[in-house]
Amino acid sequence: MTDLNTLHAIASLVPEGSRVLDLGCGDGALLDHLRRERGCSGYGVELDDANVLACVKRGVNVLQLNLDQGLTVFEDASFDVVLQIDTLQHLRNAETMLRETARVGRVGIVAFPNFAHWPNRLSILQGRMPVTKRLPYQWYDTPNIRVGTHADLEVLAARNGLRVLDSFGLQNGRTVRWLPNLRAGTSVYKLAR
Repeated sequence: MTDLNTLHAIASLVPEGSRVLDLGCGDGALLDHLRRERGCSGYGVELDDANVLACVKRGVNVLQLNLDQGLTVFEDASFDVVLQIDTLQHLRNAETMLRETARVGRVGIVAFPNFAHWPNRLSILQGRMPVTKRLPYQWYDTPNIRVGTHADLEVLAARNGLRVLDSFGLQNGRTVRWLPNLRAGTSVYKLAR
């Protein structure tokens, strides 16, 4: 999530003063923004050493944990909001982690690259895996081990007994509510148990 408009769109879903857990928090930019602009508190979870150091330098509380091992260190509803921004597609246990997000937080916010975005579909029709601004890697060097679509997450949420409180796409930092599965490079879901 490098785009400032995208950061603001995600942050606007987090109520002011919330206690937040950011899974796969990267360099801590979103948590730092939430702390400064929305009065939030909480923790980031990150595995990468350089990102953990970047969080510490920003003054963001961070725990170095492997998300593929789950969230057993956190109790039920211990956070107001759990964020998974550009994390789900990197996890081996994506379905379990989606359930854990809803268990640990009263609300979960998930954002991920929408593989059904029209430029991706066009690449597939041309016989090639997509390489776009949102999916900038070649098929052989991508950190994404999962590909999903806006529509796929809705089905997965229902299968796991999660309520969709809101869903939309983001394209160039703008909210896309009409045909987000086709028109948006990023899918965003707000979920609860």
